[in-house]
Amino acid sequence: MTRTTATGSIEVHTYEPTPYLKGVDGGPDLVKIEVTERFRGDIEGEGIVRFLQTSFPDGAASFVGVEQVTGSIGGRRGTFVLQDAGTLRSSVVTGTWFVVPGSGTGDLTGLRGEGGFTANLGQNAEITLEYWFE
Repeated sequence: MTRTTATGSIEVHTYEPTPYLKGVDGGPDLVKIEVTERFRGDIEGEGIVRFLQTSFPDGAASFVGVEQVTGSIGGRRGTFVLQDAGTLRSSVVTGTWFVVPGSGTGDLTGLRGEGGFTANLGQNAEITLEYWFE
């Protein structure tokens, strides 16, 4: 099992937050966010992600998400799903993700991996994914 580290960036095309539960007694709001984005670098393709976010009154946030990526890694084409978790603190978004086992299709069948991302709010994210094939 050879592991390879992919690096690159994500450019967000659409970002559509929808509050679905207002915080009680100063507590955080719950928000659903729909995002489309473009992967560039060692991962090339398009992503569609849905986040559930806890948004605090001070601007901080915590989120989880599931994203389908259609494109290529290392010259192999197909789709796969990433499961994300992260935070927003002081205008910096950081998170981790992993490839959902069994989600790879086409040439990406058997894809596994884990990595993360970081970005200043409103800017492209820098990404890493250490991946391998089963």
